Amino acid sequence: MANNGVPLQVPLLTKSNYDNWSLRMMAILGAHDVWEIVEKCFNEPENDGGLSQTQKDGLRDAKKRDKKALCLIYQGLDEDTFEKVAGAKTSKEAWEKLQTSYKGAEQVKKVRLQTLRGEFET
Repeated sequence: MANNGVPLQVPLLTKSNYDNWSLRMMAILGAHDVWEIVEKCFNEPENDGGLSQTQKDGLRDAKKRDKKALCLIYQGLDEDTFEKVAGAKTSKEAWEKLQTSYKGAEQVKKVRLQTLRGEFET
């Protein structure tokens, strides 16, 4: 991927840079208009037969955006870390696995709680 002739450089996640890596990745994912899909999750319906063409188009777009987000996340991982999230079906699932792995389950719960509180205060 290139932007005005400058190649996109996704930062590599290491054992000691998760906080900075995640902030940079949020910015990159936001710039590619896919961060929202990571946050809210893409859920594919079991049966899309009853959907209108507009809904099917929206679903296809959301699925494509989720795969793009997952691809960008994968680019920032080494082989060992990739194996931890390779089974993720969505970008949100991969993001949460990384978060739990690097921040710990308790810390992730705290962050989610703070985020929810922030959403209700605005």
